[in-house]
Amino acid sequence: MSTQPSPYLPHRASTIEQITIRGTMPYRIHRWAPKNGSVLNAPPLLLTHGWMDIGASFQRCVDYLSADREVIALDWRGFGGSCGSQPVDSYSFHDYYGDLDAVIDYISPASPIDLLGHSMGGNIVMVYAGTCPTRVRRLINVEGFGLPRSDPSAASARLAQWLQGLKSPTTLRSFASEQEVVDHLKRRSPLLEQEYGRWLARHWAELGEDGRRHIAADAVHKRVNPLIYRCDEVVSTWEEIQAPVLLVEGEHDGQGWQGNDKYPRSEFEGRLSKVRSVERKVIDRAGHMVHLDQPEALAIAIEAFLSAAR
Repeated sequence: MSTQPSPYLPHRASTIEQITIRGTMPYRIHRWAPKNGSVLNAPPLLLTHGWMDIGASFQRCVDYLSADREVIALDWRGFGGSCGSQPVDSYSFHDYYGDLDAVIDYISPASPIDLLGHSMGGNIVMVYAGTCPTRVRRLINVEGFGLPRSDPSAASARLAQWLQGLKSPTTLRSFASEQEVVDHLKRRSPLLEQEYGRWLARHWAELGEDGRRHIAADAVHKRVNPLIYRCDEVVSTWEEIQAPVLLVEGEHDGQGWQGNDKYPRSEFEGRLSKVRSVERKVIDRAGHMVHLDQPEALAIAIEAFLSAAR
């Protein structure tokens, strides 16, 4: 006689806080409080997700982290609970830098924090840590490699593509069932635990009035950005990072390095060489979504890096 697996329940529950930053921008943050009586006296750890993801996706990783410190995850603007009511035409990295600065001021106005970013979030936190180096004690970049170098002569074509895109509405796909959402998440993260995938699916996609599940994100993210990637400016900020940096990669990275002539591994290594202090960790049996594929291994790497004497 077969039995249904038990539903996933967070080992360490979070509270959701809705705040307003930069005057009018609604932002959702997830807080995992330290256990009662904790004497670790560690700074908060802020987790920032990647493109088409949400802060709740760190839950399984947080389950494995020590409960002696406060852990916080945000939903970037345009994702999850940080979707504003006013329509926008595009999302800018500079807005993300401003949002991150405002969130850090809110959670730790007087002291530096520990900061982690995955993918897009990794790119954002690297630039931020070089721009505001006294606000970050230690920095963890999970699969945040940056983008290929852009040709300045492509700027006009890029802007024209964006202008043309403004003439048509953008949409995101929807799903007929919760299981379809889980299946989609597992295509991005084949090692995602089934029951945790069900839990995450309810946060990642919302049930609409049409009975379908809709991704909790603004469809404008699909529109091309009007600004080209300014690699030299980004790398110049990396040179100013004062915090020790941990670079985490998945062993089977399905996104970063597959013979891409536009952005070879050697170019990334050249950029990374500008950072003063870098440690590396490769997580076995993990792809780009390291925090979903191997949440316990990532938590162990985070704990070791944050607790090491410097």
